[in-house]
Amino acid sequence: MRLLRFLLITLLAAAAAMPAAAQIISSNETRFDPDSIRRDFKGQPYFGLYKDNYFIFGPAIGPKITKHNTNIKFQISIAQRLTNATLPWGTYLYLFYSQKCFWNVLENSMPMTDLNFNPGIGITKPLFVKNRYVGKLSLILEHESNGRDSIWSRSWNKVSLAANIIIDPNLSVAGKIWIPIIDGVNNKDILNYCGIYQVSVQAMSDNRKFSGAITLVKRKGWNFNYNTIVELAYRFSRKANQYFFLQYYNGYGEGLLAYKEFHSQLRLGIVIKPQLFSDF
Repeated sequence: MRLLRFLLITLLAAAAAMPAAAQIISSNETRFDPDSIRRDFKGQPYFGLYKDNYFIFGPAIGPKITKHNTNIKFQISIAQRLTNATLPWGTYLYLFYSQKCFWNVLENSMPMTDLNFNPGIGITKPLFVKNRYVGKLSLILEHESNGRDSIWSRSWNKVSLAANIIIDPNLSVAGKIWIPIIDGVNNKDILNYCGIYQVSVQAMSDNRKFSGAITLVKRKGWNFNYNTIVELAYRFSRKANQYFFLQYYNGYGEGLLAYKEFHSQLRLGIVIKPQLFSDF
C-alpha cells in the first residue's frame, strides 16, 4: 500500500507539472523542438544512450585514504528502440541495458570487485502539450544482479515507473518508483539500503557548458534516510558530448555486492550524456 501511494503521488506530480512546463518552454528552443523529437521517436529504430556513460576515479571521504577505498567506477548504458511503429497511446518499445563496475586499480592484480548488470524492457511515451515537448514517461520491467553465485549472489527485479519533466530550458526534474520482486536469497533486505523510490533535479547553464544534478534515493522506512548523489559536469565544447565529471556518492547501495556498507566517495573523470535527460 505504501508503494501504491508513492506511485499515485508520482503520477499526480507529473500531471501537475506538465501544464506548467508547457507554458514555460518556448517552441523556438531547438533542444525541445517538437517536430524534431517526434522524428526521433517515429523514424528508424533508434539506438542511443540511456543513462550517463562515465569513467571516474577517486577516494573515500572521511576515513583514511588507502588503496582499498580508492577505486574506479564506470558505467555503460544504452537503449535500443525495438519497433518502427508507434504503439497504442503514442508509446514506443525499448530495450535498456546498463552495466556498472567497481575496479580497484591500486590493489595487486587490479581486481574488478563488483559488476552490476541491469537489463530491462519497457515502453516510453513522449509528452507533448500544446505542441510543446514537456518530458517523457517510462514503464520498465528490469532486472539487476551481480552475476555471482553462492553467498555472493545479489539479484532483484522491479517494475519501475519513471517520469522526466522539463520545467524550463535550464531545469528538469525526474522521479522513479518501483514495485520490487526480490528473488535473491542473500539480499532480502535490499529495500532498506537500495531504496523504494528516487527523485532528482538537473540544471544546466545558458551556454550548455555547465550542468549539475542532485539525486535522492529514499531507503525503506519513514525516517529521513536517503542515499544522496551529487554530480557536476563541464562540457569540453559545444560541439562535443563529453564532459569533465565529478560525482559524490553518500549512502548505501552504491554497488550490489556490498549494498549494506556505507560509502562516502568522491570521484572525478569523464562522462558522455544522453541528448536530453540523464536517467538514473
